[in-house]
Amino acid sequence: MDFAKALVDYLEYMELEKNRSQRTIANYDRYLRRLGEFGGDDLKTNQIDLNLVRQWRLWLNRQGQNGGLPLSPTTQNYHLIALRNFLKYLARTGVDSLNPAQIELASAKRPQVTFLDFDELERLMNFEIGKDVRNLRDRAIIELLFSSGLRVSELVGLDRNHINLKRQEFMVRGKGQKDRLVFVSDTAADWVGRYLETRDDNWPALFVNHKQTNSLTPNRLTDRSVQRLISRRALEAGITKKVTPHTLRHSFATHLLTNGADLRSIQVLLGHSNISTTQIYTHITDPQLREVYRTFHGGNRSAVRAKT
Repeated sequence: MDFAKALVDYLEYMELEKNRSQRTIANYDRYLRRLGEFGGDDLKTNQIDLNLVRQWRLWLNRQGQNGGLPLSPTTQNYHLIALRNFLKYLARTGVDSLNPAQIELASAKRPQVTFLDFDELERLMNFEIGKDVRNLRDRAIIELLFSSGLRVSELVGLDRNHINLKRQEFMVRGKGQKDRLVFVSDTAADWVGRYLETRDDNWPALFVNHKQTNSLTPNRLTDRSVQRLISRRALEAGITKKVTPHTLRHSFATHLLTNGADLRSIQVLLGHSNISTTQIYTHITDPQLREVYRTFHGGNRSAVRAKT
């Protein structure tokens, strides 16, 4: 079977049968088209073997050596996961191809988790609002991200009618089309409400790009625009860490954990399907471990010498 035809069928299957999000479908399309690009226009599904996959992986790994942006091991694994799921679909539909169980993911280091302490958070949020609606919008975004633990993709997908500021909770659809309950603090609800009061448009998007308010179509903020504004605010606050929307999500989880929240509750609040994903935060901060350290190792060195 032609690879190109099989790919179209698979993407339609993801949309109709698996009810996957358009973002996920677009990502799979991009990853698998790279395999089609590497294999050539005449690639057949029965030509996908371990040798082809190995050569494709080398090609992906060396993309950065040819003037393009390097693909991290994690991104390369996304390509392999897409291929493995595609091969599972082919096997399910009786199309001859490689056994998906033979696709082995590359070892990838878990990225280091960065979070902000309360002093850094206050500096990040403590900028002059004035009469600029964009300043008010930015403060509302930062407050909401830290208050709720939202992913940036979930934040930019919000409409005004999605969020209930009176009840200070709402449902959001996250990864894998899974719904979860999200809570909003008093402070975040107040800032989002103040921002919405300044809006004189009828656009449904909760957060918009105010540089283009004369546009005839809704100009919802994008993931990248939120990343840029948070990076800029962090730079202005003199924070030397790399601060992203995900940093605020990490900060949300870390502060819950240090204040005594159990890991299972944090897993639910973050929308993690596997608790092993949530366990990364136990490596960052554990009150009991900190107490052990202070008791047995963190004392005054001169006092220790005196005892000896």
